[in-house]
Amino acid sequence: MTKQSFVRGAAILTLAGISARIVGALFRIILAVLITDEGVGLYQMAYPVYSTLLAVSTAGIPIAISKLVAENLAHGNYQGAYRVFQTARTILALSGLFIFAFMFWGAGYFVQLFQLDARAYLSLIAISPAIFFVSIMSAYRGFFQGRQQMLPTALSQVAEQLGRVAVATVLVIIFLPRGLEYAAAGACFGAAAGAFFGLVVLLFTWWRQRRAFLNQVLHQGENHAQAFWGAAKSIFALAVPITLGSLVMPLINLVDLIFVPQRLQAAGIIKSEATALYGQLTGMAAPLVHIPTILTVALAISLVPAISEALALGRKRLLQGRAYLAVRVTLILGIPCAAGLYLLAEPVCILLFKNAEAGSVLAVMALGVIFLTLYQTTSAVLQGLGKTMDPVKTLFWGALIKTILTWYLTALPHLHIRGAALATVIGFGISAILNLYYVQKYTGMPFYIEDTIYKPLAAAAVMGLGVLLLYRTTAAFAVTITAYVNHAATLLSIAGGVIIYFLVLMLLGGIKRSDLLLIPRVGPVCVRIAEKLNILRG
Repeated sequence: MTKQSFVRGAAILTLAGISARIVGALFRIILAVLITDEGVGLYQMAYPVYSTLLAVSTAGIPIAISKLVAENLAHGNYQGAYRVFQTARTILALSGLFIFAFMFWGAGYFVQLFQLDARAYLSLIAISPAIFFVSIMSAYRGFFQGRQQMLPTALSQVAEQLGRVAVATVLVIIFLPRGLEYAAAGACFGAAAGAFFGLVVLLFTWWRQRRAFLNQVLHQGENHAQAFWGAAKSIFALAVPITLGSLVMPLINLVDLIFVPQRLQAAGIIKSEATALYGQLTGMAAPLVHIPTILTVALAISLVPAISEALALGRKRLLQGRAYLAVRVTLILGIPCAAGLYLLAEPVCILLFKNAEAGSVLAVMALGVIFLTLYQTTSAVLQGLGKTMDPVKTLFWGALIKTILTWYLTALPHLHIRGAALATVIGFGISAILNLYYVQKYTGMPFYIEDTIYKPLAAAAVMGLGVLLLYRTTAAFAVTITAYVNHAATLLSIAGGVIIYFLVLMLLGGIKRSDLLLIPRVGPVCVRIAEKLNILRG
C-alpha cells in the first residue's frame, strides 16, 4: 500500500465519520430537547454496560483480523486470509449471541450491581440486541480493512448511524408520553436497529466481491491456510491483549457511572440534579470532545494494516514515515480543536443543547482532545507492530490515576462535575505520553518538535485571538436579533477559526505542498489555490 492510498483510506473513513457525527449531533440536540438532561442521563446509563459487554463480545478480534489479513495478503496468501476471516466470523457470531442473551436477561442485575437509577432497566434491555449485530459486523469490517478497502466500513458506518437516529427518534416520540424511562429505552433501541442496517450494507458488499476473492483463493494452488484452531489461536494471541485494552475504556465509563453520581451527592447535590450533571458530562461534553476523534479513528483503522504490511515486508523507513505522518496529523488537528472547544465551550453548548451550564464541563475537558486523539493514533501504531500489550499498560495507568482523582475531585463542592472532567483529562494525558514513548522506542520514528508542536501551537494562538474577536464582534452587531445572536456568532467564529488556523499554519511552513498532495482529489486543488495566494512555504 502506498503512502497515498494510506491517506486516501483515512480520508474516506473521515468523511464517513464526519457524516455520521453530524447526524449523531443533530440527534443529540433533538434528544436533549425532547427528554431533557434527566432523560439523557438515563439514556447514557445503558452505554457503559453495553460498551463493556460489547468489548468482551468482540474481544479485540476486528483489529486482529485486519492485521492478520494484511500480513497474509502482503505475502500473497489468500487462503490464509480467508481462513482468518471465516474463523473470526464464527467466533464473533457465537460470542455476540451469548453476550446479548446475558445482557438481556441480566439487565435487572446490572441495575442493582452498579446502583443505577431503576428507570435505566428498560434502556439496558433495549440496547442489548445491538451486541449481536455489531459483533458480526465487526468481522466483516476487519476483513475489508485488512484488504485495505475502507469504503465498505465507511458506508456501513453511515448506514448504521442513519438507521440508529431514524429509529431512535421515532421511538422517543412514540414512547415519551409514557415517561422518560420509556423514551430513553426507545432511544437506546436505535443502536440495535442501526447495527442491523450497517450489517446489511457489509453483507451486500461481501456478496458482490465474494466470487472474485474466492477465485483468488482457489487459484493459489497449494493450501497455505491454517486449520480452524490454528487460525483461532493466532487471532486470540493478538485479540486478548487488545481486548484488555478495549475493556479499559468501558470500565472507565463504568467508574464514572458508579462514582460520579455518588460523589456529586457527597458534594451536597440531590440525586436528580446529580443525574442531570452526569448527563452533561457523558451526554453533552464527552461527545463534543470525541468529535475530533473522527480523524484519529480513521487513521487508526488505516494504520493497523499499513504498519503490519510495512513490518511484514521489512521496510523500516516506510514504517517510520507512516507512524510520524499519523502523529503529526493528529497534533496538527488536535491542538486547534482543543483551543476552539475551550474558547467557545459555553456558546457551543448553547447552540447544540441550549444548555449553558454544560459549557463549564466542556471547557475543562477540551484539553483532553489532544491526549485522546494522540492515544488512539499511537495505540494503532503499537497494535500494527504487534506490541498489543503496551497500550493496555499505558491506559491502565491513566485509568488508575483518573479513578483516584475522580473520587477525590468530584466530591469537592467548588469543582463537583468539573472535577470528574479534569480527572479524565489527566488520565488520558498520562496514557498518551507513555504511548508516544513506546512508539519512538520501537520504531525510531523521528519527532520534529517544531513541525508537530511549536508551529501548530503558534497557529492556534493566533486562531484563538481571531475566534474571540469574531465572536464578540458578531454578538455586538447582532443586538437586533437576540434570539439568534449566539448561533450566528458561534458558527461564524468556528468557520473563521478554521480558516485562520490553516492560513497561519501554511505561512509558518507547518503544512507543506507535499502534505496537501496526499489528500485525494481535494489536495491538488488546495495546492493551486495556496500557490496563487503565495502562502505555501515548502
